[in-house]
Amino acid sequence: MKIEVIKGDITKINTDAIVNAANSSLLGGGGVDGAIHRAGGPQILEDCRAIRNRQGKCNTGEAVVTTAGNLSAQYVIHTVGPVWNDDKEKSSKLLLDCYKNSLLLAENLGVKTIAFPNISTGIYKFPKELAAEIAVDEVRKFQSDIIEKVIFVCFDEENEEIYKKLLNPPL
Repeated sequence: MKIEVIKGDITKINTDAIVNAANSSLLGGGGVDGAIHRAGGPQILEDCRAIRNRQGKCNTGEAVVTTAGNLSAQYVIHTVGPVWNDDKEKSSKLLLDCYKNSLLLAENLGVKTIAFPNISTGIYKFPKELAAEIAVDEVRKFQSDIIEKVIFVCFDEENEEIYKKLLNPPL
């Protein structure tokens, strides 16, 4: 599985699926979540409401899928990242679950390319370096005959540099 890092806007990435750093309500919010809902249009929100009506909220670490509405992707995989609360062990496990469950869902959908944002590193205040280590480790560990490429889409230069150092360590 190929892994790439780019700095950009995840709503403009051309992949089979993009991952949304959602909140548990699934009804949109700020940051990546708000951007995906705005760019994708009302179909994503309608799908999220249907999921809520069926199962209730989405718990931290879980992942659900909707159509991508007006986005170029086919699917949006919504995962709820943990809010950092200084409980490194618990928060790290929940963040790991976000990546693992998103990848499992993508694989079940037959997704060949998937893009991830920097889950929980914005308003949820997860330490960026630790979050990147968890993300890269989980993607590297994930064995798939279906998923061919994972793209980490960084909104800022700080995250981009962290991911590049992890994926291309100096000799």
